[in-house]
Amino acid sequence: MRIVVTNCNTTREMTEDIVRGARGAAGPDTTVTGLTPAWGPESAEGWLDSYLSAAAVLDALRTYDGPPYDAVVLAGFGEHGREGVRELVDVPVVDITEAAAHLACLLGRRYGVVTTLDRSRGQIEDSLETAGVARNCAAVVGTGLGVLDLATDPARTRTAFLAAAERARDAGAEVLILGCAGMTGLERTVAHRLGLPVVDGVGAAVKLAESLVALGLTTSRAGGYAKPLPKRRAWGQPAAPPGAPGTPGMREVPVPQGRQS
Repeated sequence: MRIVVTNCNTTREMTEDIVRGARGAAGPDTTVTGLTPAWGPESAEGWLDSYLSAAAVLDALRTYDGPPYDAVVLAGFGEHGREGVRELVDVPVVDITEAAAHLACLLGRRYGVVTTLDRSRGQIEDSLETAGVARNCAAVVGTGLGVLDLATDPARTRTAFLAAAERARDAGAEVLILGCAGMTGLERTVAHRLGLPVVDGVGAAVKLAESLVALGLTTSRAGGYAKPLPKRRAWGQPAAPPGAPGTPGMREVPVPQGRQS
């Protein structure tokens, strides 16, 4: 099977890191393809970035012209867009936020999320609430590191993550979740130091996506995730007023109706 893993930002190096983590979790018969949005924020940190990222990821999937795929993994922790993607494509869509939380709930009564900046906590809390797993969350704790800071100083990242993980444990967490796709790979260090199970959202989402495909299951179209209504949709810049030179016109593209794989 083939899984497309979407980065939530335009930083290709981060896409490569995410894909490495996804391939490490995937089974031998699974091919992982990374997808980087052509536009949007270089890192998603805050509400503005998140909404912009959601539109960019939807656009990237809408215009995807690679090999057919069997599932989509959205690798943006707490970012918006998963509901829209589930309307757009006809394959299972697994978001790393809810995937990690659902698996964490199988391992302990309460879990904690360790993320990057504190400004992301509200989005993560909302995402967990929408997914129906917020009641099991003991705490969402920030490390104080920006997304793009994670790879610049691995020792500092480990120290900050461990300190935040200890605060989550002290708040009652029995399981820890890596609250950023860029943290993939830290789970072994934290699990060894704190003696708690640590769930990486990318790996969790890949394994859940594989399971859904193997079981022949995909998004229900009865109700909330029904296919988008047929209508005119404009993507890109607004059309130029009559007679105005040099302004790009809007691009009108229908919502894909067929299965993507």
